Amino acid sequence: MPVPAPPAALDDSPSARRREQRGWYFYDWANSAFYTTIISVFLGPYLIPVAKTASCAQDFPGMASDRCVADFDKLVAANPGLGYVDVLGADIRPVAYFGLITTVAVLLQIVFLPIVGALADHTGRKKELLGGFAYVGALAAMALFFVEGDRYLLGGVLFIVANLAYGSSVVVYDSFLPQISSPQERDDVSSRGWAIGYLGGGLLLALNLVLYLQHESLGLTESMAVRICMMSAGLWWATFTIIPLLRLRNRPVPAHETTALRSVGGSFRQLGRTLADLRRFPLTLLFLVAYLVYNDGVQTVIGNSAAFASEALKLEQEVQIIAILMVQFVAFFGALALGRLARNFGTKRTVLASLVVWTAIVVAALFVAEGQALQFFLMAFVIAIVLGGTQALSRSLFSQVIPKGREAEYFSLLQISDKGSAFIGSLTVTIALQLTNSYRIAIVSMVIFFVIGFVLLALTNLPKAIRAAGNEVPDRI
Repeated sequence: MPVPAPPAALDDSPSARRREQRGWYFYDWANSAFYTTIISVFLGPYLIPVAKTASCAQDFPGMASDRCVADFDKLVAANPGLGYVDVLGADIRPVAYFGLITTVAVLLQIVFLPIVGALADHTGRKKELLGGFAYVGALAAMALFFVEGDRYLLGGVLFIVANLAYGSSVVVYDSFLPQISSPQERDDVSSRGWAIGYLGGGLLLALNLVLYLQHESLGLTESMAVRICMMSAGLWWATFTIIPLLRLRNRPVPAHETTALRSVGGSFRQLGRTLADLRRFPLTLLFLVAYLVYNDGVQTVIGNSAAFASEALKLEQEVQIIAILMVQFVAFFGALALGRLARNFGTKRTVLASLVVWTAIVVAALFVAEGQALQFFLMAFVIAIVLGGTQALSRSLFSQVIPKGREAEYFSLLQISDKGSAFIGSLTVTIALQLTNSYRIAIVSMVIFFVIGFVLLALTNLPKAIRAAGNEVPDRI
């Protein structure tokens, strides 16, 4: 069999890198619509009443559906033992259903994403994998349009598929970061990507806000307006993914198995080597654990913010959307501002300071009065300042402490807890809701994640970790 010729070297000049960076930014612009419109705003508050409708049809069949959903908490309090929906034979409270499907989605990510990362590094076909996962997720998001009435199970399955594809695509997307930027550029490139993502997600959310608030004048029911908004997020995701697919370039990898089955087998072997290699990089492992812990808290707070506002604070959905919209645009400036602080004071110090702010935010959730929109807006504003910077700078730090050529594998471990609500945090919220039916207690329980994450990150010697991974230590870390 003839030996294939080695691939031609890619142009890695600053201008070529900048072209890829500009394309790379647009995938954050594309996929942030799914996170903001579907996860952060519409799906939780929409899916809980859908589940309540199913419970009403089962437990209170003689009552009108709309009235039953409106009085659901009172009916359940007066009829202990009722007010559940069936999920694979388990009785689940409707208010806990969104947390349950989020937990399932993240459990699947824990199993699946490291395999995705190994496959991306093993085959080198990152562009193709990025596009494939992006379009599976976008199609599942668009299909949420068909979730209505009592179809809570359909909504759960579509969300799990979309969230898993979303996480898989971001593993591949993040793995491009160390390939398209130098160590000195890393913080700025990561922060810009996150900031542009907030602009993209915020712009679509603004358009959806107009549609939602004007649905009656447009002849739409509230349910139809929400379903159109969720479908638009999938369409936005699919459309703007075209730009990074045109700009990003695959990097050459060593010769590997030629068939898909052998490539998957090789990817499993490579994943095993990655997990074994973590023992050789104990400080990388310590940083990863720190990130997984505090990012569990971040993602759980954000993923449950809309449901917290509707269930604990009894705020109208218009208030929630305006707050999330404000977060998107303020977070654009917050991500850039924290990137500048990192250049002046060091990336690690900046992230540690942001965790102190996160701790204060979740404690403040105890004291936000029911129906007080202004207090909710103030809490959302503070979240916006630290949200993007915490994640963007963490991504940049992680890219510094992983070995070259294994980016997607290591980023798959990071992505298990990145951008979507993480397993331990979402499970904690689900258990708290199941036991107490209180979103305040559920949100405040996130304090422990920020405290433990702070301590673990403070103990991580980052310059030593960067050198151990064979990378150049930036001037300020």
